[in-house]
Amino acid sequence: MTTDTATTPDAPSWYHSALAIPFSDETVRVNDCPIHYLAWGERGRRGIVFVHGGGAHAHWWTHIAASYAGRYRVAALDMSGHGDSGRRESYSLEGWTDEVMAVAADAGMSGKPVVVGHSMGGFVAIVTAALHSDSLAGVIVCDSPVTEPDPEIDAARVGEAFGQPRIYANPKEALARFRTVPPQAHYLDYVMETLGRRSLGKVEGGWSWKFDHKVFGAFEGNPRAIARPYLAHVHCRLALLRSECGLVTEDIGAYMYELLGRVNPVIEIPQAGHHLMLDQPLLLITALNTLLADWDHSEPRRRSV
Repeated sequence: MTTDTATTPDAPSWYHSALAIPFSDETVRVNDCPIHYLAWGERGRRGIVFVHGGGAHAHWWTHIAASYAGRYRVAALDMSGHGDSGRRESYSLEGWTDEVMAVAADAGMSGKPVVVGHSMGGFVAIVTAALHSDSLAGVIVCDSPVTEPDPEIDAARVGEAFGQPRIYANPKEALARFRTVPPQAHYLDYVMETLGRRSLGKVEGGWSWKFDHKVFGAFEGNPRAIARPYLAHVHCRLALLRSECGLVTEDIGAYMYELLGRVNPVIEIPQAGHHLMLDQPLLLITALNTLLADWDHSEPRRRSV
């Protein structure tokens, strides 16, 4: 078991405590590719699977996921092409969905898990919900904007936003360039410091970020539209967390609400940027706690046929 206690001195006690909760590094092979994931809590409990966004990795969720270790079996995966998982010749939302379900099975979760996805990971969560509704207790999507096709927002532009692959001479040089895509007005410095260290890997000639730039080839055209056809096929519980200062505007939230059959809540996280675990983690945990508690004690609304 591993802990991550090398936090900045000014980090609050809840953050130190979260990173001190032991986790294990696990691997499962999915379609001939090793998929790495982090796991907290005892096997045999109800499960939660956390899915990161594009260009990110499992440790984006560590300070959130660890808080559930006492009640759940928790996993946060590196999707193929990210973090410490293997690389593929090509990527797809459906392929990443297979990885989510494989991690849930390999982690030893009891019953049907809840899947929580952020940004591109939210698109993966939507597809997972559409293809595996009967196998899930629910899905929580964090600021993943699903819209009509828009030629002004396409996969090429998303890939360009992450820049070209670059090798840095040392970690200090790389960390000075650590940024999120898209940028936002506010970050918690202590979270960013930990995350930056976890985002780097040793490569030939120096250091580089832990993701394959080919992952953006999973999208043909507008990545915001690729999950759109799947919304009508979601039959398990689903909740959309909309960051007040993020990418899911009120109009986009209303659009997704309609496509989901007007039966799934859209909840605003106040003052949060798109990367809500980096600026409002406690509000995010509160929202997750509220949904999980409600889902334990209520019956879901069903879309009309």
